[in-house]
Amino acid sequence: MINNFINELDIALKTLSYKKAGTQRGYPADQEQNEEALTESERALSESLMRVNLAGEVAAQALYRGQAWVCKDKKIKEHLIHAGDEETDHLIWCKKRLDELQGKPSLLNPVWYAGSFAIGAIFGAMGETTSLGFVEETEKQVVKHLQRHLDRVSPKDKETIEILKTMQADEDLHANQAADSGAEDLQSPTKKIMEVTAKVMTSTSAHI
Repeated sequence: MINNFINELDIALKTLSYKKAGTQRGYPADQEQNEEALTESERALSESLMRVNLAGEVAAQALYRGQAWVCKDKKIKEHLIHAGDEETDHLIWCKKRLDELQGKPSLLNPVWYAGSFAIGAIFGAMGETTSLGFVEETEKQVVKHLQRHLDRVSPKDKETIEILKTMQADEDLHANQAADSGAEDLQSPTKKIMEVTAKVMTSTSAHI
């Protein structure tokens, strides 16, 4: 138990310092080169969006770790950890793009990590199918969230657009994988609470 706690603390610190290793996939924005310079308002919007997405990826890391922490099924636990590792790529990409846009991460990211780890552990303790249902619903909501960002970002910011599209495809894949692994459909009140909680985090992270 002590070793597991120390390991989780190490992962949390690496996540919050943006030093956690991903799967070494290439940076999506490397495929795009802006021909037009962004105006200050366009840059500021992209910066705000990527600050929010970085906070979301910090929370995603914690959710997966919290669920894996209490998971008793070895196969599902491995699935959660693997999905979390793929999400680490998103964390790295969001931080790099935020740096390029001369922005800073949300000061509340440690709060989001701690809270999300607890939420993940709570849902994970409800059983494997409920835990997978939580993953599926979370990823579905993230896909919609990313689409809203894609609808807002300047068409000139091709780097940010490419990152968001790649992330969206990954999130959709994770949702489908969770469904294929036996996820149960969560009740509507639970889904609504998840939406409200996510909105609080995203709206706050955009400014702090």
